Amino acid sequence: MLKSSFYKNRIVNMCIAALTIIYALIMIKLLFLRGYSYYWDSYNYNLVPFETIKRYVFNRHSFNQDIWVKNLFGNIILFIPLGLAIPTLNIKYMKVIPFVLFVLSILISVELIQMFTKVGSLDIDDIILNTFGSLIGLGVTRLFIHRKV
Repeated sequence: MLKSSFYKNRIVNMCIAALTIIYALIMIKLLFLRGYSYYWDSYNYNLVPFETIKRYVFNRHSFNQDIWVKNLFGNIILFIPLGLAIPTLNIKYMKVIPFVLFVLSILISVELIQMFTKVGSLDIDDIILNTFGSLIGLGVTRLFIHRKV
């Protein structure tokens, strides 16, 4: 773990790893272990980029403020920690392309599991917003670490 981590201190890495595990468990609860009202009778998906985002932005008056704020900003904010943890645990993910590919593999898997288990829907806009949030986290990580990659 120390070879590929940014920090060479074992205790720091263990703390980051523990916080990452806690974050992952919270995300599993939020994404998969929801109340009955989140379950669908059929497979739901949106593969048209920005369709859901446009609906929330241009028709926000048709939605409860809580709904569109959570769907737009929640999808960004909830994934910022991914951009903080992943690159510090493995410095190869300080570079944007490997980081984005890794994050996309996670997000696409999550969206597919949500759709196939009918506990949510596969929405390309969620992937876009989640990726943007994780990139914010990566930017903050790179800013504070001051490491040239």
